[in-house]
Amino acid sequence: MEQIIGHIERITFQNDETGFTVAQLQEAGRSETTCIVGSMPTLQPGETVRCFGEWKRHLIHGRQFTVSKYTTEAPADVIGIKKYLGSGLIKGIGRAYAGRIVEAFGTDTLRVIDETPERLQEIPGLGGKRIESIKLCWIEQKSIRDVMVFLQTYGVSPAYAQKIFKKYGADAIKKVKENPYNLAKEIHGIGFKTADTIAQKMGIAKDSKERIEAGIEYTLSELANDGHVCYPSDELATEAGKILECDSDRCTQSLDPLRQQERIEIFDLLDQRILRPFVWIRPLFIAEIGIARDINRLFKASCHLRGIDWAKALDWVQNKLNIRLAENQQKAVRMALEAKVQIITGGPGTGKSTITKAILAISEKLTSKILLAAPTGRAAKRMAEITGYKASTIHSLLEFNFKTGQFKHNRESPLDCELLIVDEASMIDTMLMYNLLKAIPNHARVIFVGDINQLPSVGPGNVLRDMISSNSIPVTMLTEIFRQAAGSQIITNAHKINNGIFPDIRNQNDSDFFFLESEAPEDVLQTIVALVSQRLPRKYGFDPLRDIQVLAPMKRGIIGTENLNTVLQNTLNPKEERLARGGRVFSEGDKVMQIRNNYQKDVFNGDIGTISAIHLVDQQLCVDFEGKEVIYDFSDIDELVLSYAVSVHKYQGSECPCVVMPVHTSHFMLLFKNLLYTGVTRGKKLVVLVGTKKALFLGIKNDEVKQRYTGLEQALVGSKPLSISAKL
Repeated sequence: MEQIIGHIERITFQNDETGFTVAQLQEAGRSETTCIVGSMPTLQPGETVRCFGEWKRHLIHGRQFTVSKYTTEAPADVIGIKKYLGSGLIKGIGRAYAGRIVEAFGTDTLRVIDETPERLQEIPGLGGKRIESIKLCWIEQKSIRDVMVFLQTYGVSPAYAQKIFKKYGADAIKKVKENPYNLAKEIHGIGFKTADTIAQKMGIAKDSKERIEAGIEYTLSELANDGHVCYPSDELATEAGKILECDSDRCTQSLDPLRQQERIEIFDLLDQRILRPFVWIRPLFIAEIGIARDINRLFKASCHLRGIDWAKALDWVQNKLNIRLAENQQKAVRMALEAKVQIITGGPGTGKSTITKAILAISEKLTSKILLAAPTGRAAKRMAEITGYKASTIHSLLEFNFKTGQFKHNRESPLDCELLIVDEASMIDTMLMYNLLKAIPNHARVIFVGDINQLPSVGPGNVLRDMISSNSIPVTMLTEIFRQAAGSQIITNAHKINNGIFPDIRNQNDSDFFFLESEAPEDVLQTIVALVSQRLPRKYGFDPLRDIQVLAPMKRGIIGTENLNTVLQNTLNPKEERLARGGRVFSEGDKVMQIRNNYQKDVFNGDIGTISAIHLVDQQLCVDFEGKEVIYDFSDIDELVLSYAVSVHKYQGSECPCVVMPVHTSHFMLLFKNLLYTGVTRGKKLVVLVGTKKALFLGIKNDEVKQRYTGLEQALVGSKPLSISAKL
C-alpha cells in the first residue's frame, strides 16, 4: 500500500450520505495537484492529510489516487490555514475574515482560536457576537469530528453526525453506545436499518430482546407512515419478521412484554365481522380513545349559544348575503347551529363555502367568540379570503409550548371560543384531531367541513371518514352542483371522476380543463416543462413559480416528482452557485416545501416557500413562506425539498391558479380515483393533464382505496374493547 501526504487544495465533490469524496491534494514540492478519491467524509480544505491506497487510472479522469484509509492533521502553513478557515467550516468566518485572521496570527491562528479566542477582538470588524459564534462553532466542530469518526467506524452516514451531536451534545457517543436503536426514534432521517447496522457492529445479537422490540416498534411506525393507526397482530408479526429476518413467532412472543412496558396496546377489533387482536403504538391508541371521549364530552355538555327562530334567521341571512339557499343547504345551516358537533361534506361547487358564510353571519349575532381553523397555512388563508374572517392553522391555534413539548391549549387550558369551524377536515390525522378536540371547551359548538372523497390525511388515520361511518355525529352530505360552479369544467370533470365517469376532454378554447395526449414518459416530461416554462405563462400570464403547480402521483421515474424537480429547477432557476447537502441541491430563488412539522420554526408539513438567501459563512439558508422569513441551519435543510413538482398527497388543502399533472401508466401502482379527483380539485383557474387516455381511464376505474386500519369508528360507536379508558 502506497502513501502520499499534502494539504487539501479543494474538494471537488463530496456526497454527504456516503462520504465519497473527490479532492485535490497539494503535495510538497509538486506544482500540480493530485486527485484523490475515496470515502473521506471528514475532509476539509486546508487540512494536512496522509493518504494510504493505490494509484489507478480512470477512463475519463485519468490518473487518481484511490484512498483506502487516511489520517488528518490541522494545517500547519498559512496557506492551508487560510483555506481551512475560509471553507465555511466555522460559522462567522468566510474567506475575507479568514484572510484577516491569518494575516494577524500567522501559523499560530488555530492555536489562538482554540486557546485564546478573545484575541480575535484584535481583528477589525469582528464584533462580540461573531466572536462568540466562532468560539461555540469551533468547540462544536471538534466534538462533531469525534462523533463523525466514531460513527464512521459503524458505517453511519456522516450527514447525520451533526444531527446526532445537536440532539445529544457531548454525550453523543455515550448515548449511541447505550442504545443505538434510540437513534431511529429520536433523530429525523435515521431509520431502524441504520440503527440496526450500528447495533450489529457493536455486537448486539440479532435475536436480542432489544433488537426484536425495536424492530416491532419500527414496523408499527412504518405502518403508521402508510396511514395505519393499528395493525392485526398476526400480520404485524409477519411484517416485523421480514424486517428483522427472524421467525414471526419470535415477534409474537415480544408483543406482550412490549404491552407490559406500555409501549404498545393490544385489543380486539371487528375486521370483516371477525374479532381479531390489533396492535397500536401507545400514543395512537390514546389518541383514538381520546377523540371518542372528547366528542362524547362535547355532546353531553350544554351549549352557551341561545336558541333562535330558524325561519326568521334563514330569511335574514339570505337577504343579508343576497343568496338563495337550497333545501339541503338550509338543513345544513340549521343542523350546524343546533348540534354540538356537526360534519358538512361535499365536493367542489356544492356550496360548502356558502353554508359556512351563512353560519358565520348568524353566529356573529349570537357570540363574538368564533374561531376558524384549517390544517394547512394555505387552507387557512383561503378560508379567510372566502369568509372575510381571520383563520388560523390548527397548530397555530393550539400554540406550541417549547418548555413542555406540548400544545399550550388542552383540557386544562382550553380555547376561548363558543363556535369553532374547521375546514379541510379530511386532512386532519389522528394525533392532530386528538389535540384539537382536547382544547375545545365543553360549552363550545364545533363544525367540521371537508370532502371525504379526497385522499385521506398524510398522517395516520382516516378520521373524517370514520367519524361519518360511526353514525354518531350529525352529517350533511352535499351532492348538488350549483349553477355557477356547473360552468367550470374543472368542477364538472372532478365530479365525473369521483362518480367513475370519464371526463370531458374535448379541449375547447374557453375551457378551464385540458388533456394533452402524450405516450412516452420522455415526451410527457418535455410537454410539462414547456407548459410550465413557456406556454402557460405566455397564454395566461401565469408566474411559473407562484401560479403553476406540477402534481405527480409518484416520486420515482422520468415523470416522478424527483426528476421533474431536477429538470424544472434547471429550467426555471438555472444557477451556477448551488448548495449541495444530503443529496439535495438548492439555489436562491428555488421553490421548496417543508416536509415535517417544526413547531420551533412555526412551519409545517406541506408549507411551500421560496429560498430568499443562502449564507455560506453563517451556514444558514432563508426561506420566504408567503411573507414569513424562516432561517435554517445547513444541518436542518433535510426538512426541505424542491417543490416545483410535489405529490398530490402533499398538496392536499392547498390550491393554485393552475395545476399541471402527468397521468401515465408508469404510475399505475398509485393511480386511484381519489388521487385523480384530489389533484384536479387543487386547480382554481386551470387544470392540464398530460399523458394517456388509458391511464386516465384506469385511474378513474380504480376505486380500490387502500385500506387503513383504524379503531376510531368502533371507539365512537362504543365498542367495548375501545371504550375502556386504558390508563389515560
